This record gives sequence, structure tokens and C-alpha cells, in this order.
Amino acid sequence: QGQLVESGGGSVESGGSLKLSCAASGYTYRTYSMGWFRQAPGKEREGVAVISSTGSIRYADSVKGRFTISQDNAKNTLYLQMNSLEPEDTAMYYCAARGVAGYPPLYPASYSYWGQGTQVTVSS
Repeated sequence: QGQLVESGGGSVESGGSLKLSCAASGYTYRTYSMGWFRQAPGKEREGVAVISSTGSIRYADSVKGRFTISQDNAKNTLYLQMNSLEPEDTAMYYCAARGVAGYPPLYPASYSYWGQGTQVTVSS
């Protein structure tokens, strides 16, 4: 049984930046893909950015050019650098992982393991 713990959320003004972290522990098998997902009030959960163990990356069109996903395998930590934040980015952000090989999908249903989430609020 593994655990994913997000941190780094908070409240910022439009145009500001935040860096989210996801610490993974307790996994005894290989994790092929990890990613960041978000869910705003009244909306379905959506993929933000995902990365495979080999370094393949996908971004949602809405965040491409503003957000950067990265990972530090030695520290078992996933990151999301969020720049040029907009009020539309306000959501609960979740870290997720899956143990299936392949090009990393942006669909939340493809991921099996989830963190508790960290709130990001962007004011205008």
C-alpha cells in the first residue's frame, strides 16, 4: 500500500506562481506514470500534466506554456511549477500514479493511486 502526499498549494493573485510537490512512499512496484489533476467546483476532474518514468510529458492545452511538470526519482517526488496563474486555475489539485506502461494519459480514470489534494486559489 502506497501513499501520495501533495503540498505547496495556497492563495495567489493573478499572474503569480506556485510550485506543487507530491511525495510518494510505500510503493514496492514500478510506477510508470504520474501526474497532476484538478477539479474545480461544478466541473469534472481533468488532467493537467502527466509524465512517464521515461520522461514523456503531456500537458492540457489550457496550461501548456505556463505549467511545467518534473520529477526527482531519487527523492520520490513529483513537482508542478505553475506560472502566470489565472483565476480559471482555481481548483483542488491532486497527484496521481499508475503502474501501467505506455504513453502517459491525461484521463483521471486511468490512474489508480491518488493523494489527498491541495487547494490552489487564484484571485483577480
